Amino acid sequence: MRQLSTQDADFDSQLTQLLAFETVNDVELLKTVDDIIAKVRHGGDSVVLALTQEFDQHPAKAMQELELSKQALADAFANLDDEVKNALMTAATRVQTFHERQVQETWQYEDELGNRLGQKVTPLDRVGIYVPGGLASYPSSVLMNAIPAKVAGVAEVIMVVPAPKGVLNPLVLAAAHLAQVDRVFTIGGAQAVAALAYGTETIPAVDKITGPGNKYVAAAKRAVFGQVGIDMIAGPSEVLVYAEGEAQDRADWLAMDLLSQAEHDRIAQAIFVTTSEQQLAEVAAEIEKALAELPKADIARDSLKNRGALILVKDRVEGMAVINRVAPEHLELSVDNPDALLNEVRHAGAIFMGRHTPEAIGDYCAGPNHVLPTSGTARFSSPLGVYDFQKKSSIIYCSEAGSKPLAATADILAQREDLEAHARSARYRYRYQKDS
Repeated sequence: MRQLSTQDADFDSQLTQLLAFETVNDVELLKTVDDIIAKVRHGGDSVVLALTQEFDQHPAKAMQELELSKQALADAFANLDDEVKNALMTAATRVQTFHERQVQETWQYEDELGNRLGQKVTPLDRVGIYVPGGLASYPSSVLMNAIPAKVAGVAEVIMVVPAPKGVLNPLVLAAAHLAQVDRVFTIGGAQAVAALAYGTETIPAVDKITGPGNKYVAAAKRAVFGQVGIDMIAGPSEVLVYAEGEAQDRADWLAMDLLSQAEHDRIAQAIFVTTSEQQLAEVAAEIEKALAELPKADIARDSLKNRGALILVKDRVEGMAVINRVAPEHLELSVDNPDALLNEVRHAGAIFMGRHTPEAIGDYCAGPNHVLPTSGTARFSSPLGVYDFQKKSSIIYCSEAGSKPLAATADILAQREDLEAHARSARYRYRYQKDS
């Protein structure tokens, strides 16, 4: 795991190299995905079935076998042991409670001219959520995508989840039942994204697609954007943990927080930033100790070698500068008074405050969404939320009297833009004769 210092002469270039990552710009990948999308768009169900049989070795012989019944979802939930069922229900309740606070309402006001202006908020009609499947299944992703959509008032939520060789994690199905998902199809990859975007004989076209997936899913989402909305182009998971070598710090906690992201996959990113050289060394030692016993140590070790870093900064000012440069998906402020740093953080997907708030809690049950901007896109993007499943329409109502001064203004500006029909359209509203 590389070690960097802001005092290094080439620190800036080293950090740039560390952060460099292209999610879906591989030419061959894009060509493969474009071909799949074109086939699904023109071939519908038969192509989706064939590709699912080919890529996932799914035993289904007909498209109908790829859709799960609501009873199957309910049975999966009912068959959970009480401990897991209660944990899932706790997570769902907390996610719903948080997202209910995000609901945006329609509003209007009347200006001094007697004109009425406002904004109408409307839920999307139908959305598709992509959930990773197979042995590495994520019921938490079901909750994080479906619950905000339902809170927003989306009429129909369609879920796709790959089932390699027909195998599904029952927890994913149970989560779909709990989140009130309307229809579930056991398909994945670029073909699932294409089916959601364009529709097939069986799968209805949606208005927006959300949820994480592999590089084929990410590339497909980018390709269909414009036909449908998408949440984001998600890259590998990231965490940046910041500490200052305070007495209450525990190096083993900090190390495990870093490893909690590194174990996701070999291109996940875990970065530790500290003002203390001693703490940097202690955390490095604890990482090595933990790797000796983690089940996914091979994945975590590759991740740390490929994209991880331990960064020594001179002081808090430099620490905050590094944080904002990285713009991490997950940021842990493991300090005595995290509120003192909060206003200094400009770019982060989610901010975990204090030593007792590990990123892992946010992944499952804190309440805020775990679908977050990655690869530096926290500079301009936000976590998935209810607002992603609502759209806004402007409301403009002009009274007869209130229309005239606005029309006169529009007339002048339209003439300066050489748009004569615009100008006359406005002019008729303030120069017309009632008896004409």
